[in-house]
Amino acid sequence: MISFINSFKSEWLKKKGTVAFWLVIIGSFFIPLIMTARGLFYPETFAAEAKSSFFWQAGMNRNWQLMAFFLLPMGVVMATSLITQIEFRNNTWKQLHTSPQSYPVVFLSKLSVIIVMLLQFFLLFNVGIYLSGVIPSLVYTDIDYPQQAFPFKDFLKVTALFFIDCLPIVAFQYLVSLQFKNFLVPLGAGIGLLIASLIAVQWKYGYTIPYTYCPYNFLALRPSNGGAFPAVNIHYMALAYFVGFTIVSYLLYITKREKG
Repeated sequence: MISFINSFKSEWLKKKGTVAFWLVIIGSFFIPLIMTARGLFYPETFAAEAKSSFFWQAGMNRNWQLMAFFLLPMGVVMATSLITQIEFRNNTWKQLHTSPQSYPVVFLSKLSVIIVMLLQFFLLFNVGIYLSGVIPSLVYTDIDYPQQAFPFKDFLKVTALFFIDCLPIVAFQYLVSLQFKNFLVPLGAGIGLLIASLIAVQWKYGYTIPYTYCPYNFLALRPSNGGAFPAVNIHYMALAYFVGFTIVSYLLYITKREKG
């Protein structure tokens, strides 16, 4: 356990100042910033919405609509690939493997850093949604604070489901990134599957592509949008894909002759 904690700390320090680090910060506040600007530039519209008993749910849906279909899975693809490829870019795999760390510890610590970064993203994104709902009322004195109480449980549930639906993307990108030195390979694979998922959402077997789970989850929030909803529980499937990809990734990693 101590070895894992030390390895995790080391991997966490490596990602500071990297593109992946800023991707989490900028990406989490990008859509809420747009929503904040909307409220500031159109105060009359915002004032009318703030009186609604579904103000926060409407704001949550608007933010997730822009995030779920492309920006979130694309961000996960890029961040996972960037973090995993740090050793390849710096040519430090051999140095890492000569340190007093076992292969399982190295594998799990890198994966854990990515998962914690994903949690960090969701936390900041929800903070951004909240701020986008209150900043206009703080700037304009004639706009009342939103009348609806902040539905913390609803936000937590939706966020938890999106987190689960991102896990197979993390695991697959991690798998591919560990096997190829060229950053373009995992990035290209991720973009290709993401584009395929946007097409497959309308297919009745689209759930077989794990990159469709974020769009499916958003459509479940707004059934009126239509779409070929899968007959299976996509969240259970996401967890199954995550476990499966992780096991395959670990086996390929420990059996790979040239590790970097």
